Amino acid sequence: MNKIIDSFRQAVPASWKSTKWLLKLMIPISLAVTLMQHFGVLAWIATWINPLFVHFGLPGESAVAFISGATAGTYAGIAVMMSIPLTMKQASILALMIALCHALPMECAVNRKTGSSFWKMGAIRIVMALICALILNALLPDMPGKYIYLGAEADSSFGEVMTTWVISQIKMSLMVALIIYSLMVVQRMLEAYRLLDPLSRMLSPLMSLFGLPRHASYMWLVGNVLGISYGSAVMVELEDKGLVTREEANDVNYHLIMNHSMLEDTIVFAATGISALLLISTRLCFALILVWGRKIVGKL
Repeated sequence: MNKIIDSFRQAVPASWKSTKWLLKLMIPISLAVTLMQHFGVLAWIATWINPLFVHFGLPGESAVAFISGATAGTYAGIAVMMSIPLTMKQASILALMIALCHALPMECAVNRKTGSSFWKMGAIRIVMALICALILNALLPDMPGKYIYLGAEADSSFGEVMTTWVISQIKMSLMVALIIYSLMVVQRMLEAYRLLDPLSRMLSPLMSLFGLPRHASYMWLVGNVLGISYGSAVMVELEDKGLVTREEANDVNYHLIMNHSMLEDTIVFAATGISALLLISTRLCFALILVWGRKIVGKL
């Protein structure tokens, strides 16, 4: 019981620090998108992007959400998604694109540090995100329900737009704080009860299915629980200690670029209404295709 209480207590300062950092990123982006939408900038961008994004079943202005997610991270992409009107089908496609292709500069730098090519990792993720969007647009049924929209109506005055934006940011800030705190509590419980080691041993048989070395299960688990960015220190340490080779780390990276941070990303998107099953199954499927496809091409 003391470990549980300590996990809740110790999560407070870390979650507060992370929440402040994320909101410093999300709020300015959300404000910029809101102003761009009100003054017609997004509509202008849409006229140029729409010929491409129409093949994904997405409005042109959704490119801003994709670019924000790809450069700044998942939370930045979500902040933009909630600032433009989207159907649930469009939001689901866009969420998968961001899940496969987010925080590229930071995460590709981590991939390079653990044995992979910065540019190759980035290019693969962008291409796979676009392919995913094409497939989902063709396969997903119509989902007429509306995604969370925190913006003002199209004919609103500037004052109404700003009032709506302020209220929306309060709601978003509370949601982000709750999600981050919950994640921090879970992470500290895993550490307190030393569950990562036994979990990695249990998962080692799955590595063969994934086309990965069996003893790389701990590295895979860290990447999936903590993510590439959060788990980078642990992943580098495993290499330094000789527990995985650089080539094995590179193999694991090909899986993780499609299928990492499954705990956080899934919870965050699911909290906004996106199907958790769709997120997990699609990312896992793309990871399997990429890893086994690479192995087959290598043998040929």
